[in-house]
Amino acid sequence: MEIKGLDYNTQREALLLPEYGREIQKMVDHAVTLPTPEERLRCAQTIVRLMETKVPHIRDNSDYEQTLWDHLYIMSHKKLDIEWPFDISNAEVIHSKPQPMAIPQEHTHLRHYGHLVEELFQKLKTMEPGDERDELTRLTANQMKRDLALWGHGSMDDEKVADDLARFTDGAIQLDLNNFAFNQVKFNDEPKRNNKRKK
Repeated sequence: MEIKGLDYNTQREALLLPEYGREIQKMVDHAVTLPTPEERLRCAQTIVRLMETKVPHIRDNSDYEQTLWDHLYIMSHKKLDIEWPFDISNAEVIHSKPQPMAIPQEHTHLRHYGHLVEELFQKLKTMEPGDERDELTRLTANQMKRDLALWGHGSMDDEKVADDLARFTDGAIQLDLNNFAFNQVKFNDEPKRNNKRKK
């Protein structure tokens, strides 16, 4: 439903840099229309000072003045014809979109353990018996137990860890549960109590 005389933001042109607000954008649009370069430059300098007050935290950057003039150039749709006090050739870099991140293509067969634990299984298969393999076995078994606890909502089974470790290393690792001590797995699932006394 439209009500005559009301002006909604949704009906207006989208702002290129909304952090400066629509009034600053109107000033920039006006500066573009001024007849002489001197007037346009004076107006631009005033606008930049106002832009700085709109986003005062921009002064935390060492090159904030360059940034403000870059923003002014973008807000003018590159139409403001003045002697720019800063090089604005790279101004549009802030509007460039980053390249999408590549999604790992490895297929994880054991989702509750994850790809890294699968890699540990492969590593353990090829290691010679000794202290290094024993230490990696200890780390892997404890990680497996934590993973099972997370996926099983706190349910942990030492025998399942030992069974899975033997199965996924093709029998290379046999965990002796009588002599192996797992780390204690702690979860902070309990709700925090409010210790403040009622007045």
